[in-house]
Parts: sequence; C-alpha cells; structure tokens
Amino acid sequence: MKAVVQAPICPLMSQPRPDCELADEALFGMVVEVLEQTTSGYWKVRTHYRYEGYAPVTCLAIGDEAAQAWASLPKKVVLHKNTCDVMCHPKVQSWPLTTLPMGAVVAVTEAPEVNPESGEPNGWQCISLPDGAKGYVRASWLDTYYETPIDLPEGELRRRLVDTAMLYARTHYRWGGKTPLGIDCSGLVSMSYLLNGITIYRDAKVVEGFPIHPIDCKDAKPADLLFFPGHVAMYMGEGRYIHSTGKAGSDGVVINSLNPGDPDYRPDLPEKMTGAGSYF
Repeated sequence: MKAVVQAPICPLMSQPRPDCELADEALFGMVVEVLEQTTSGYWKVRTHYRYEGYAPVTCLAIGDEAAQAWASLPKKVVLHKNTCDVMCHPKVQSWPLTTLPMGAVVAVTEAPEVNPESGEPNGWQCISLPDGAKGYVRASWLDTYYETPIDLPEGELRRRLVDTAMLYARTHYRWGGKTPLGIDCSGLVSMSYLLNGITIYRDAKVVEGFPIHPIDCKDAKPADLLFFPGHVAMYMGEGRYIHSTGKAGSDGVVINSLNPGDPDYRPDLPEKMTGAGSYF
C-alpha cells in the first residue's frame, strides 16, 4: 500500500515512538510505501530510495488510490526559499494553510494567477495539496520537479549539484534532517542530488543499486562525494568541500579545505578519509 506525505516534514523514526533516534525525514508530497502498522499512531514506511522508518500516521494520506491520483498530477518543487507559505487566497494579507520547506513537492493543476485588469501574471500560483485542498504560493519560489536526472553536459551538471548544496549553507545540523530547518551530512548530499532528479542512497556509504560508484580520492571532481567514517561531504574543487557537521564550532553546513595551508583546513577529517564516490 502507498501513502502520500501530507505534513511539511514527516519524521521517520528508528522506533515507533517519538522519544528515539530520527532516522530520516520524508518531505511534503513524497510518495512512500506502507510496510505495516506497528503500534497505534505509527506506520512503518519505505521511501523510494529504500530508507525505512516509522512515520506518525497523521503525517500520511494513506491509500493506493490517493497515491496514484497524486502521482499523476504535474508537480513543482519548492526551491528558491528556505520555507514557503501556502496561502488560502492569492494575496499576502491571507492566512497560511501550511508552511513547506525547500524540497517539498506540490501539484500544479492551474495556470499562474493573472491580474484581472491587466491580464498579466500577478505572481501567485494555485497549487493542489494531497488532501485535495487548494492553496496559493509565490510562483517564483517554485521550480521544475525532476523525477529523472537532468540532461546536462557533465561539467554543467557538476556545477549545478554544487550550487544546489550551497542552497543549504549555514543550515544547522540535525541528525536525520534534510531541510533548511536542519540537515545532516547524508541529507545534504542526497537532497542536492535528488533536487536534480538523481536518487542516491541516503547514507554515508556507497550502496549497490544506486548510481554512486567508488573512485580514487585523487580523481575527485566537483560534486563527487568524499567519505569518512560515518560522514560524507561533497567535493567542490580546488581542495574544498561542503558538508553538514555536528562538530562544535561548526554545527551545520560549512565549507572546509583539504589543504593544510588554508585557514578553513580541518585536520581531523582528511587523515580519516576512507574513499570517494562519483555519479559520473
């Protein structure tokens, strides 16, 4: 059975209770597979990238029919703001139905709103929510939702992946997080790829069946991944990498260097590097 995430952020817990480790976050509009009902209030689910966790049932619109109907609708993704208010009416004086994080997926079933006097776009986009409700968001906050990898020359795609990771700059560290409200190391790199239509494993390792393959560390290029024990970063080129770290003094998404002479060199990581991986 399938379900659609109808909460802005659906926590996927390691156990079916709130007082345990956060394994992952499923974002608004994501379709997940329901594996079983475990305890009252929680369902065990699996994401399309094969991560499993226990989701509060209140975060899900459960049912194959609803999931199929949602999957058939044209989509856009929240990309150009950290958060996005979905308003009841197409005006700033309205009230928000919900607030979505960057990476949330919405259904776009109508043309952008226009000014009735001039006929020009007024900046609002009508969207549909998984429960059938309609709302309005600023059209400029949305972008193309890619379900398959973007068809770009390698160099351009590498730059785009790094630029996407940079959208999360200064986000604080959250174990299991994957939004600008808090993100961990594998959440950062997996979301950077996912927003460009590429599904990689949501963990700090290379997993068979996903498109990241091992490469020699010295061959790393921008957008390749650097692996450390329990940690992953995205290489930016020229010896620098972006990552989300819980280390005191950083506490989130920062850029560090592999070059000892640079002021942002972090000596504890280069010596522990276990390998690198590439999509290319």
